Amino acid sequence: MDEKSESDIEKSIKFQVENNVAWITIDNQKKGNGLTPDMRDHLIDLFESFNGQSEIRSAIITGAGEKFFCTGADLSTSTQSNDTSERVIEPITGEIRRMMLDGSIKLMNSVIDCEIPVIAAVNGTAAGIGAHLAFCSDLVVTADTARFIEIFARRGLVPDGLGAWILPRLIGIQKTKELMFFADDVSAEEAPVSYTHLTLPTKA
Repeated sequence: MDEKSESDIEKSIKFQVENNVAWITIDNQKKGNGLTPDMRDHLIDLFESFNGQSEIRSAIITGAGEKFFCTGADLSTSTQSNDTSERVIEPITGEIRRMMLDGSIKLMNSVIDCEIPVIAAVNGTAAGIGAHLAFCSDLVVTADTARFIEIFARRGLVPDGLGAWILPRLIGIQKTKELMFFADDVSAEEAPVSYTHLTLPTKA
């Protein structure tokens, strides 16, 4: 990654440490704080860097602005292309699975496997993998304006980002089906009842 790209990533994923607490702020407000592949990979590197050290005692992840925590994946940079002469490449068997394992699922695992407590400060809409990012954290703190959306059904997509694994463990299989099939908004007022009665898997 060149210096310009690194600078762009640092602007999109702001990081600072105060009083032994790491603050991570997703700042892509024009895209609802959606995560580009580079932003996602940078978050993975940050969460993995917290392991095996003693200086940082906990991490807080939040979104810039007041409207969005994270609305999922921002694929605009990877889908825009002015070159219409490129040959269409046939997908390779298992390619989508590998892409998911190395992408959003790896991000969620980096949060679950993080050796320090991870707190999601949900300041606005958390949709898709943005919602799963919060659910995989150890604690979720919400603003009054926060809402969670399993938005995949609205886009005609299969739930990604470990959602089909984490949600049944938090709220049960029937409630998970309801949220994923109908993609209804869950307000901050409703969310504690749904998401905090059960705990995430215990870390070693």
